[in-house]
Amino acid sequence: MIQEILIFLVVLFVAAALLRDDFAFTILYLFAGIYIVGRWWSGHAIKAVRILRDFTPRAFLGDDVKVHLEIKNIGILPIPWLRVQDSLPIELATPGLFKRILSIGSRGKEEFEYILKTRKRGYYPLGPLVASSGDLFGLGVENRLESGSSHLTVYPKIYILSKLELPSRSPMGTLRHKQPIFEDPTRVLSKRDYVAGDSLRRVDWKATAITGRLQVKQFEPSIALETAIFLNLNPEEYDLRARFDATELAIIIAASIANQVIDQKQALGMNTNGLDPLGNMQRFRPLPIRRGKSHLMQILDVLARIEAKGTLPFLDMLRQEIVHLPWGSTLVLITGNAEESLFDALFQIRRSGFNAVVILAGQIPRTQRIQQRAEYFKFPFYHVRTEFDLDMWRS
Repeated sequence: MIQEILIFLVVLFVAAALLRDDFAFTILYLFAGIYIVGRWWSGHAIKAVRILRDFTPRAFLGDDVKVHLEIKNIGILPIPWLRVQDSLPIELATPGLFKRILSIGSRGKEEFEYILKTRKRGYYPLGPLVASSGDLFGLGVENRLESGSSHLTVYPKIYILSKLELPSRSPMGTLRHKQPIFEDPTRVLSKRDYVAGDSLRRVDWKATAITGRLQVKQFEPSIALETAIFLNLNPEEYDLRARFDATELAIIIAASIANQVIDQKQALGMNTNGLDPLGNMQRFRPLPIRRGKSHLMQILDVLARIEAKGTLPFLDMLRQEIVHLPWGSTLVLITGNAEESLFDALFQIRRSGFNAVVILAGQIPRTQRIQQRAEYFKFPFYHVRTEFDLDMWRS
């Protein structure tokens, strides 16, 4: 475009010089002035543009995310035209582009909104947002201004598993339990008359003085549920025909169990062999056993952006990380198959003082034999073929 304009001005100059026509020189000066002023104007005006993208950076599956764009001109020069383009992931918006053409006066401001549909969990880039402008007549080159990218984290689907019960060997916690061997001396349930054989440590001397009879305390059984989720996302260990659906289902199971355990004010950790797109596609670092909503959000962040790609075998990860867990922890193993080597590892887990629950995710052939083996050796075992099977843990 610049070359064509320069050629035109040269031809016009040569024609004016040969004809010695004042009108031709006037046209030449007019076009040259428009071109020079236009380039100067647009180059300075675009530098005064400020663009702000505002949205909630985290969302749950199915939420509508409203993105607010604010475009300001902080300079005194009006902008005749400005084209704004924001690149969007095709999974969140169709088409994957937001585009507007506008004009902004001196110290002016324009605002726009668009909606993102969260159809799939993931970690999605928004942008870069590009603004371009030029002179009013389109004679010069376009000047561009590019803002940085932002990211939207979409959490996996979460089911409320109010009927989920996990085994534990850790007494004196906050969860009620039916077995009296887990009595918590800090939780008095009731009092009764003393009978032969009761420990004197249980005597409630204040209640004895009031009733005139020797009274002993009865404590409420309770347990502490320290849980570690082991999520297998090695695709080679899932059935090839349903590999993608099975690994996504495994992530949903892990997210739902994490939400339930944390909601019960219990401690939870997570180990996975999935890959982190933010960590140069390296395996996620184990998340230690902790309590609290902030820890749950950290786990959900991992489950939102994790990718199921070839990595460390599940049993190798299990053997590496189990040595860092406290005695009596409950291990929830979420995987796509249960070979004989897994049951050998389960025996070692039991001997080491841990509880283990095995959850198979997806459509798996020959599960009856796995079920029989788990029942024979008294390992808690569940097969979740689809999301509908999670209803067994829902109220």
